[in-house]
Amino acid sequence: MLDYRPGEALVVNFAFQLHHMPDESVSTTNQRDQLLRMVKGLNPKLVTVVEQDVNTNTSPFFPRFIEAYSYYSAVFESLDATLPRESQDRMNVEKQCLARDIVNIVACDGEERIERYEVAGKWRARIMMAGFTSHPMSQNVIDMIWKHIKEYCDRYKLKEDLGPLHFG
Repeated sequence: MLDYRPGEALVVNFAFQLHHMPDESVSTTNQRDQLLRMVKGLNPKLVTVVEQDVNTNTSPFFPRFIEAYSYYSAVFESLDATLPRESQDRMNVEKQCLARDIVNIVACDGEERIERYEVAGKWRARIMMAGFTSHPMSQNVIDMIWKHIKEYCDRYKLKEDLGPLHFG
């Protein structure tokens, strides 16, 4: 279906997608790991993963509530730094994205919960078990990303950790 031809460079971008897939905590059919292994079988030149670094996957209710509260407090602080509270764009993000995600994380369990974030170490372990290796970005790329972040807001943070970049 990809119309992938031998000799072409394949790049796969998992931006905010893997956390929606059920894993072993939901079903014996671990769709997350199956997808990662299938993509590894395609022999891509580059795979990027962008996910939140918070545990809302396997925690019982109260720790999950505390994790969600802490994480989304930072998200709302980020919005405060970049968009006025009366901004229509901000209100849309809060109502259409954030509110839905928070309700799903806090109020749903089992297969009903689709917002299943994991901590960075767990994402890293899944990716490595699928056969991928992590490679650090060049300092030029990191500097360019840092420059763009600073143009947007000087309160954001960027940290490299064993290859992956963490934004805060």
